[in-house]
Amino acid sequence: MTDVSDLTLEEKAALTSGASFWYTKPIDRLGVPSIMVTDGPHGLRKQREGGDHLGLGDSVPATCFPPAVGIGSSWDVDLIGRVGAALGAETSIENVAVLLGPGINIKRSPLCGRNFEYLSEDPIVSGVLGAAYVNGVQSQGVGTSLKHFAANNQEFDRMRASSDVDPRPLREIYLRGFERVVKDAQPWTVMCAYNRVNGVYASEDPWLLTQVLRDDWGFEGLVVSDWGAVNDRVVGLPAGLDLEMPSSGGVTDAQLVAAVRAGTLDEKSLDIAAGRVLDLVRTSQEGAGRVAGPLDVDAHHALAREAAGRSIVLLRNDGGILPLRRDAKLAVIGAFAGNPRYQGAGSSLIHPTRLDTALEEIRALADAEVPYAAGFGLSAVTTDDENAALRDEAVAVAAGADTVVLFLGLPARLESEGYDREDIDLPAEQLALLDAVLAVNPNVVVVLSNGGVVALPFAGRVPAIVEAWLLGQAGGGGTADVLFGVVNPSGKLAETIPLRLADSPAFLDFPGEFGHVRYGEGLFVGYRWYDARRFEVAFPFGHGLSYTTFAYGEPAASVNAAGDIEVTLDVTNTGAASGREIVQVYTSLPGSAVQRPVRELKGFASVALDAGETRAVTITVRRADLAYWDIRVDGWVVEGGTYTVETAASSRDLRGATTVEVVADDVRVPLSRESSIGDVLENPVAGPLLQAALAQMMAGLEGLQSVMPEGVDMSKMMNSLPIGRIAMLAGDQAPPEMIDALIAAGNAPQ
Repeated sequence: MTDVSDLTLEEKAALTSGASFWYTKPIDRLGVPSIMVTDGPHGLRKQREGGDHLGLGDSVPATCFPPAVGIGSSWDVDLIGRVGAALGAETSIENVAVLLGPGINIKRSPLCGRNFEYLSEDPIVSGVLGAAYVNGVQSQGVGTSLKHFAANNQEFDRMRASSDVDPRPLREIYLRGFERVVKDAQPWTVMCAYNRVNGVYASEDPWLLTQVLRDDWGFEGLVVSDWGAVNDRVVGLPAGLDLEMPSSGGVTDAQLVAAVRAGTLDEKSLDIAAGRVLDLVRTSQEGAGRVAGPLDVDAHHALAREAAGRSIVLLRNDGGILPLRRDAKLAVIGAFAGNPRYQGAGSSLIHPTRLDTALEEIRALADAEVPYAAGFGLSAVTTDDENAALRDEAVAVAAGADTVVLFLGLPARLESEGYDREDIDLPAEQLALLDAVLAVNPNVVVVLSNGGVVALPFAGRVPAIVEAWLLGQAGGGGTADVLFGVVNPSGKLAETIPLRLADSPAFLDFPGEFGHVRYGEGLFVGYRWYDARRFEVAFPFGHGLSYTTFAYGEPAASVNAAGDIEVTLDVTNTGAASGREIVQVYTSLPGSAVQRPVRELKGFASVALDAGETRAVTITVRRADLAYWDIRVDGWVVEGGTYTVETAASSRDLRGATTVEVVADDVRVPLSRESSIGDVLENPVAGPLLQAALAQMMAGLEGLQSVMPEGVDMSKMMNSLPIGRIAMLAGDQAPPEMIDALIAAGNAPQ
């Protein structure tokens, strides 16, 4: 096989950029083939031969599975692994080497126009499910591209804006999911983002692409740019950017060659990048043809329907209006029922192999005729008079039904890659329709079609709300299955639904200004924010109802030999129907030395139970996931103490609690003259020495203590004083030599 040493300088430079929009460059002289990469993540978007260069309007038919906003609500590792394997099979059949996904960026704000392509507001959910996707796809001999690395949480000014994030939230929230996927699944490629991170373009950041990704996490694959993300390739390549996509027409290849010859770029950096491209080509060739065609369209459509049903979240079901009876007198209203919105707009747009509609699938399951009215128009040019006429027609249909299934949601124009949303409201004409229908029939089941959360001011006025997200090509069937109880809903919210946009964490810092967006909410993203602020929400993170009920036994927690926490409990299906519960584990550390959220998700499990069945469930909380990023040592630290471990059906539906003792990491914080007296006292060596010295100093300060009000603690006052300035109080009793000796003793190897 070709080695880097076989390549000329020009060939090495050429190999590290695309030949076209979707292909890498071949080296014909050495028999190095070109390989194809193409968009995902929830389906294969492969450009047809002779089609437009983007492939948006003329891609080959492929199964459109539920986008991440949907399937992320399944919280199901096995299901996502099976969907990933199906995606990998389709990728292999079409001779594509790398499917560009998954996207696991954190849903920082509900306004992000691309939230439909991301899994969660929580890094554990994003990381665990993202790893399942990668493992599934790559099991078929094709690669993935973990994206968008990193802190790419908005569409506005996405190619220039700097995400200005403090170290703790950057590590604990925005990078943690990526770390989980890299360590657990080793994606073949990681895609760097358009944006800057703390002022540095992601495509040019050696800290991000080399120190963190490779040195800290052990990433073994290739870093590819997002399409058009390269700002300066001569700077980016030695930083860790291996492959520029798409083709620059040879312009940046020539820049690399010129830089090497001028001595401003070390050729070893180019050797490393070219070697990684060769490794990717070699790996892809080894896996090529693992799955033989043709595609089993029916089997993959059936899997898409299963995934759609498992992605649906039943938000509300008062009075047991759901599941619907097949012999009920039903009416279906809402344009989305007949004209489904099943995926987001932009680079992930899939040409489906087929497309179900909810209206057709409801009619297929119902015993009686099901009348339908659109109720509103989906076009931006629909006039008020036209909407009024559609509304009147819908009201007439609703009045004659026992139960109305009303489809509401966001038209495609309101959320898309490339721009952010302006609000979280449903269109006014849809809310007017709901009011009009409720006036003639209170038995309304609202079904939502949306890629990002929407405000639900009517939540208390309708008996049932079904969050059906964007569900892919079989979403119509999956929705009908849940409505009629063919499938018992088991989805849980992977993001909080707030009462108001103004309550959301990033409200004051989104989308930023003048090329900078300040992540001022820090660690408090999603439920962490709402819980800390004690805000009421429409529906909390982790929430989702079922047609059955579940009882949780008392949990127990213990630390295993690896230092992880094993949480065990019994879960019982106490209802009359088989169902599935997502059991969630949250931890907290009362009295922590650092700022922490009220509780944080650290593990979960999807548990299927027959009616009346009890099952013992074990959920492992990794010790590494208990760690916080300590800015003093620039590293992860597990704080010791008595942790509270809570089992829950949502972040606000806590079912049981226990405690467990966790041993602290042995951390030695380097001492300096800027260290506080309190810092020095915590040092196991310098602390006792300083304590003895302080006793003498305090004796000399009896006069000062005597004039202080009663109860004032001088030692507490002094704890925050830098040790290098103690002479201000102690004078000759704290000479510089003594301070330096204390610091040296505390920093000496033990």
